[in-house]
Amino acid sequence: MDTQALTKGIKKNIITAGCFIAAALLLPTLSKAQTSNWNVPASANQLKNPLVGNTSVLKDAKKLYITNCGPCHGNNGKGDGIAAAALKPKPADHTSAAVQKETDGALYWKMTEGHTPMPSYKQALTDSQRWELVNYIRSLAKKR
Repeated sequence: MDTQALTKGIKKNIITAGCFIAAALLLPTLSKAQTSNWNVPASANQLKNPLVGNTSVLKDAKKLYITNCGPCHGNNGKGDGIAAAALKPKPADHTSAAVQKETDGALYWKMTEGHTPMPSYKQALTDSQRWELVNYIRSLAKKR
């Protein structure tokens, strides 16, 4: 391995570690109070995914997912990420029928608003990135 690749790998690991630390520190301030159910407003179900069916976004969305969702939901979306054991309520299994039957708008709204212990991604991710993640979550059902 050349030094440039090694340096790039080290920088990537440092950035990833920094993201985990920042998320741990910001989680209490970014998330909303916990309730027993996570109901979305009817207006959220009416939101239309501008990227529906766009598979060209999945490569970038996978990177976003692993970085932002993977620690809790697991890299394969099963709700078994490294942080999942310590969380209540437990992270959703994005491959499950329950998640897959939710509307794209509901999934987008949940990412946008957050719900303890899940943070809001309204400020951290762009609208387009959140829609890309909706498409990626849809692709996880095919990997069950």
